[in-house]
Amino acid sequence: MDKSLLVRIFGFRATVIHGDLLVLDRWLWLKKRLPVTRNGEKLIDVGCGSGAFTIGAALRGYQAVGLSWDLRNQQIATERAEISNAKNVSFPIQDVRRLHERAEFAGKFDVAICFENIEHIIDDRKLMKDIHAVLKPGGFLLMTTPNYFYRAMSPGENGPFSREEDGWHVRRGYSASMLSELCAETGFMIDEISSCSGFFSQRVTTLLRAIRPSSLGWALTLPLRILPVIFDRILHKLTGWPDYSICMVAYKPRFAGE
Repeated sequence: MDKSLLVRIFGFRATVIHGDLLVLDRWLWLKKRLPVTRNGEKLIDVGCGSGAFTIGAALRGYQAVGLSWDLRNQQIATERAEISNAKNVSFPIQDVRRLHERAEFAGKFDVAICFENIEHIIDDRKLMKDIHAVLKPGGFLLMTTPNYFYRAMSPGENGPFSREEDGWHVRRGYSASMLSELCAETGFMIDEISSCSGFFSQRVTTLLRAIRPSSLGWALTLPLRILPVIFDRILHKLTGWPDYSICMVAYKPRFAGE
């Protein structure tokens, strides 16, 4: 099966809407905080998955690098970038736990993004230090990760969590205090902590994941995708229902150490 068929038909947008609603929520959050540029800023996507956000960044004018250890994912991402006519984007193979080995990345990037990845890494402090090291002074980190206080969409999301890095989460998620602690430990200053993926995004995603084949699930839940857009912010304010992901913008100080 052609894994890029929808991208061939609909272009880049298909990369963020063909999966569950949480992916689209993250893209919408990122897009608001990633200005279009014509200045050639460099962006690194730490743990890029199938490359949707890396491609999206390239289309907004960034020289984008997406990192993953998975050769198949990187091949698919490269193919989708070509279909989307995304220039200045590359997908090298790299285990992000060993990001420190890429000496050529040190102090090179204006922006780093890391979406739904840090919860898979045991030594999260090291990952944050490594991201800090690849950013230029004055650079930004845009991150999402599961909200520690989420309401589980499946029994597995209540644990048990992995004691080794086997692909599943090694921790439930992060609170605002936990992210603040990581930033204080690694030299970042927090600009913003927010959240995304509310009640209807979670409920429609749960339904989508339950229907097989996935293409049928996508078709059956398509009409429901308008619900989060209309109601999720309102429900969050009225009921306090927790968003699934906590989101952070952090800053690498320009004058640290001077």
